[in-house]
Amino acid sequence: MIRFAAVSALAVSLVLAACSDGAGHDDETNTVEGSDVPDLQGAETDGKRISQAVDRGKGDFADLGLGAKIVGPQGPEVKDALSNASGNYADITSYVACPSAMDKCDPASAPEGTIFTYVHIVYPGEDMDPTTGSGDGADSSDVERATEFRMTSPAHGFTGGAGYSKAEAMAAIGAKANIVMSCDNGALVWTINAGDGGDQWQSGEPLTFYWQSVLPPAGPASAYRIEVDGTAASGKGPFPAAADGVQNACLSTPADG
Repeated sequence: MIRFAAVSALAVSLVLAACSDGAGHDDETNTVEGSDVPDLQGAETDGKRISQAVDRGKGDFADLGLGAKIVGPQGPEVKDALSNASGNYADITSYVACPSAMDKCDPASAPEGTIFTYVHIVYPGEDMDPTTGSGDGADSSDVERATEFRMTSPAHGFTGGAGYSKAEAMAAIGAKANIVMSCDNGALVWTINAGDGGDQWQSGEPLTFYWQSVLPPAGPASAYRIEVDGTAASGKGPFPAAADGVQNACLSTPADG
């Protein structure tokens, strides 16, 4: 059984202070009128201030220096389909990596304060085999427009470090690519804002998303969802369990200034 790495004062300092259950603040973030894009203008609510901080800090996957991956029961990667009762709508390949200086990533022996990077490569409309992550089989669906990738559970231990592959967004959507990050009741949301016309994030175009936690995965969990052509589809990926005393930057109101 994987043991949680101890969280040092340094790691905790990466997370903005607040109650870990998010009680005591308004977490609502509305959308821009006529769209699904989070409205992050102004700072009328705690939820909006939190989302503003996360969006300002979003990074580029290409800039990460990652070390070894955690090897779990399914190997170094977890592959699944994002689906609903109607069928599969995307494939997802996920892994969790330690910092670049670590050539072995074992949560049981990882140094105190280790930051774990959760990586998710999402392929809208890929093959109907949930074991491939993305394969050469017949497309599961003809996705014309994928607009959101998100968690369905709070991001336990989230440090505030998250982002996506800007090169892949450019390849899929072009120069107009705008991915807005926000928080929804403790869960991370990536909204793909590609406008109403032209290139969209669609079938067979991979996008890599990442987020960082002071907690290692407890195992694969049905904690991830994509929205495509107005339909929501969910699937499994590595996810941490809640831990007493460990905070979540999506539930931590930023300090003024």
